[in-house]
Amino acid sequence: MYAVVDIAGEQFKVSKSDKIFVPKLETEVGSKLTFDKVLLLSDDKQTKIGTPHLDGASVHAKVLSHTKDDKVVVFKKKKRKGYRVKRGHRQQYTEIEITKIG
Repeated sequence: MYAVVDIAGEQFKVSKSDKIFVPKLETEVGSKLTFDKVLLLSDDKQTKIGTPHLDGASVHAKVLSHTKDDKVVVFKKKKRKGYRVKRGHRQQYTEIEITKIG
């Protein structure tokens, strides 16, 4: 059984006991979340597609940790002009574990 769910504006295909990284959510580590924006729900027998969301379907998850991605270095340079700029960025993520699809 799997579902396609909208979490923080991004779509994820999830199954039970999956661990995924989603854009940072403002929740405590160890708290439980419920996502109601289920776009597709499929099991062995049938597939249900929402228009745009399925009524009564939800995905339950548990927050495991908050982490940062690897650093991305942005370097700009214009030759013979003395212009050099070096900047970095680390995207923040929340790791969640899917506990129930229903």
